[in-house]
Amino acid sequence: MVALRSLLVLFAALLLGAATAPQVYTLAPTNSEAILKVPFLGLGSKTAGLPKVAGTIRFDEANPTNIDLKMSIDATALTAGDRVTLNRLKSEKFLWVEKYPEVTFHGTKLALSNPTQGTVTGMLSVRGVTREESFAVTFDKPPLTSVGEPIEAVCTATINRRNYGMTAFGLIVGKNVKITLKTRLVPG
Repeated sequence: MVALRSLLVLFAALLLGAATAPQVYTLAPTNSEAILKVPFLGLGSKTAGLPKVAGTIRFDEANPTNIDLKMSIDATALTAGDRVTLNRLKSEKFLWVEKYPEVTFHGTKLALSNPTQGTVTGMLSVRGVTREESFAVTFDKPPLTSVGEPIEAVCTATINRRNYGMTAFGLIVGKNVKITLKTRLVPG
């Protein structure tokens, strides 16, 4: 009888521990992409895509402000509307993908304003320069209470490209780049 009670207590402790364990998700590569948009000639904008996004995110229900988001974007897979723009963006004047083939973001803080919206803050590395940036994030369902369910997320930020060494064509290309990341978070 004592052994059975001990086993039940151990089982209950494991269940309670699992309820507060961190939730780990993978960014689904086939459902994730980053879109870059920058003003061009003061009249319109140019758009480029980064379709190869990979990473993981860990939410901790016990401490929801701390997350561990590790994201990697393959800059060599960059797409653009025309060959001239694509070649310029891949060149040393902008992303310099030959030397810096990867863009990374390591998010460590999540500030939720409501169960499905908030801000993720962390370190963005582009072209060998790392700076703190914040992304506004919207989830299709509450990430802290949707344990085991896929979650859609859209993150947006505007960064100053000049802060990352991309200073070319200052009179033609705007300095602010709007980044939109669309992803599907898959449990496990």
